[in-house]
Amino acid sequence: MLDLVNVGKVFNPGTVNEKKALSGVNLHLEEGDFATIVGSNGAGKSTLFNAIAGSFIPDTGTITLAGQDITFLPDYRRSKFIGRMFQDPLKGTAPHMTIEENLALAFLRASGNTSPFSRISRADRALFAERLAALGLGLEDRMKQPVGLLSGGQRQALTLLMATLVTPKLLLLDEHTAALDPATADKVLELTKKIVAEHRITCLMITHNMHDALALGNRTLMMDGGRIVLDIAGPERSGLTVSSLLTRFAKQAGHDLADDRVLLSGTKQP
Repeated sequence: MLDLVNVGKVFNPGTVNEKKALSGVNLHLEEGDFATIVGSNGAGKSTLFNAIAGSFIPDTGTITLAGQDITFLPDYRRSKFIGRMFQDPLKGTAPHMTIEENLALAFLRASGNTSPFSRISRADRALFAERLAALGLGLEDRMKQPVGLLSGGQRQALTLLMATLVTPKLLLLDEHTAALDPATADKVLELTKKIVAEHRITCLMITHNMHDALALGNRTLMMDGGRIVLDIAGPERSGLTVSSLLTRFAKQAGHDLADDRVLLSGTKQP
């Protein structure tokens, strides 16, 4: 489904600000894989997502999705089959447009109807209402309201729906619950698990929460210095604790994980 081969990226090469952001990254995801990614700030997690989404062209390597080489494909063309959510609830929606208008834009873009004469039908609106109702937030009764009136959690739930309204080949979740309060974050995570499972969406999710990294999906990746240093799945993953995962990371990376935010997330009992 997704293949990254020797993907590398250096920002500001040859200057005092040179930064090797990705270094020989190799990754293969099968269709339906749900992999969580954890690592310190600067480990390369969001840069990896930017490479996959087409925010820049990598210096080395290739990126293939569903048999198509997308290494040099512009980001706006990738957005038709790659869904993405960010940490900031304000990033995924247009606040002055209504819920229905936001859904319509996402639907037309992902379905390939980019003509200025494209229109949303009554059946499309019925689909929007049905999918909104499935969120359990009452948004199906507020379709004519501006998105700017929604809470952060409601906006993230709406963004999740927009990213999956037309089932994407790949869904990228970049700490999409980190800015929410714990109760709201749990609700959005439950919606995420439900939607991803129902549509068998291939998914990569960055998280700072060590327990979520082991509990969600079927694979756990750990990054350090622009590299994937751990890729754990199957029975090996199911028997891991946060403590043993950190031990494995230290052995593979050659140093302990140094990120208070991530480490503090591992102090709670699952």
